Amino acid sequence: MTSAPHRVAVLARHGVMPLELGLVHQLFGQARSPDGVRLYDVVTCALEPGTVRTDADFGIHVAHGPDTLAHAGTVVIPATHEPDETETAGRLSPALAAALALIRPGTRLASICTGAFVLAAAGLLDGREATTHWQSADDFRRLYPAVRLNPDVLYTDSGDVLTSAGEASGIDLCLHLIRRDHGAAVAAEVARRTVVPPHREGGQAQYVRRPVAEPRVSSTGGARAWALRHLDRPLSLRELAATAGMSTRTFTRRFREEVGLSPGQWLARQRIERARQLLEETDLPVDRVAEQAGFGTAVSLRQHLHAAIGVSPSTYRATFRGGMSPG
Repeated sequence: MTSAPHRVAVLARHGVMPLELGLVHQLFGQARSPDGVRLYDVVTCALEPGTVRTDADFGIHVAHGPDTLAHAGTVVIPATHEPDETETAGRLSPALAAALALIRPGTRLASICTGAFVLAAAGLLDGREATTHWQSADDFRRLYPAVRLNPDVLYTDSGDVLTSAGEASGIDLCLHLIRRDHGAAVAAEVARRTVVPPHREGGQAQYVRRPVAEPRVSSTGGARAWALRHLDRPLSLRELAATAGMSTRTFTRRFREEVGLSPGQWLARQRIERARQLLEETDLPVDRVAEQAGFGTAVSLRQHLHAAIGVSPSTYRATFRGGMSPG
């Protein structure tokens, strides 16, 4: 018996950016099981049904009100270009508070760009890591000091609450959720149809404009490509820097500027992604997956995979190899 599609409710507020609203529908709407079954049902709602202003020269008619939030498995909150109390005073408006109160316990929550201010104002990000657009980071820290803000990443995942950075980072977040729910193959197919990368490297740091301090005659891109071809063996910082023709100090600084992560953090993520790919797409024993992903032993792979996504290699394979996860 086929389960019903997972309901995703998108809360559109006045001043919403059409790109953020559309990308949620575009990405989740294209997700299909191997036999073509639609995996998500995406519904837009507003604090009041009717015309919702956008930051463009047109409005959007939204037929559904906040009651829609009570029937969702995931609620996505895009940003607005009309700052409200969440961005100026650190509190929810009565209408927004009433709408959020309709969300059932256990519902997954996600924000795009400055939509994170809403989750923070509701107290849902206290003590958690979160992100928002880098231009709003100072205001966010001032209003919500209890949140562990990380403005250098594209998105954060705390399990039931997720946040993303600027508008396009909403694409990264949606693909991450699809990947988390149904595996890399489904997410990759959605990315392929949308003509976007299934997983972008690095974080917001690479998009922040900085004063030019020295001429850039080289980058770390070649070293990253070389590392991906050699993930099956130990890779030291000194070796990566030598591949790029830099000192370790210069390489580390350039790497973080270009990618938004340290070389070690980036390498760990790539090894996890390689292991997930091998677990999903091959029948290799776990110890061989560990070797090819550069973890060396099955024990090390189990520790790293559990720390990253909370499951063992065998559980991950049972969920995604040759089938779909529960909706």
